[in-house]
Amino acid sequence: MSRTTTTLIAFLTGCATGATLGLLYAPEKGAVTRDRLMYRLSKYREQLRQLIDDILDSADLPDSFAKAEGQRVVNDAREKAERLLEDVDRLMAQIKQQGS
Repeated sequence: MSRTTTTLIAFLTGCATGATLGLLYAPEKGAVTRDRLMYRLSKYREQLRQLIDDILDSADLPDSFAKAEGQRVVNDAREKAERLLEDVDRLMAQIKQQGS
């Protein structure tokens, strides 16, 4: 995986984690905190989906070893981004369940 992609994924993960922890320890009512967290997680989810789309769009490489290696990197980045999306979906489901 390219250094830029890895850095971007790490940055987005850090942002989401920081926002989540900050909101969970905020001195607001639970419903307000859950709503705010759901909003931020949905934005994070959109960014991850855009990252996946961007990675797939940039996968057009010339035929060669570089193409095979590039495709491997793209697939690896896509899989990691999809796992992050699944984590976000699970977290959103937990927040919804606690709000009920």
